[in-house]
Amino acid sequence: MIQIDDTLVSLDVIERYFLCDLPRCKGECCVEGDSGAPLEEAEFHKLREILPVVWDDLSPEARAVIQKQGVGYIDDDGDIVTSIVGDKDCVFTRYDEHGVCQCAIEKAFREGRVDFMKPISCHLYPIRVTRYDGFQAVNYHRWKVCKAAEILGEKERVPVYRFLKEPLIRRFGKEWYEALETCAEEWEKQKRGSADR
Repeated sequence: MIQIDDTLVSLDVIERYFLCDLPRCKGECCVEGDSGAPLEEAEFHKLREILPVVWDDLSPEARAVIQKQGVGYIDDDGDIVTSIVGDKDCVFTRYDEHGVCQCAIEKAFREGRVDFMKPISCHLYPIRVTRYDGFQAVNYHRWKVCKAAEILGEKERVPVYRFLKEPLIRRFGKEWYEALETCAEEWEKQKRGSADR
């Protein structure tokens, strides 16, 4: 583990490789799972605020779920999560002409229609942040649906933390990310030094 401020970062974040391969996985991480995407309370309110802007991008099934229970709900763990359609798709998913799952919120953001990219838990994936008393754990979540991303990441030599530079800075700040980069570089030097002995 690496400690930066009040965070404990798993070594997997700097040692493992990851690069989304959407043509292969088709955005499965927005579909599979036990519940919707974790939301912070402010994000829940933001989703309600921008809903009219993305409404036409949502499927009729998603609209029906939102009309019935809203953009989110409290799951079995007591966390606020996005509502889901048919125990699978996040209500904010949409599909392109190739069957690739996309985020309607991110689409609206990229088009300049909203000022919110998407929930930070989605932006950070496959990193998951868990809060404990006095610290936060930053872990790499390995999952079978992301196997193609691990293979492509290893081929292109893209560590998890580099792939997720933008969301990590969004979540923890630029100074925190620069500290993580420094730790990763030192870790690599130590590993190379050990291998040379």
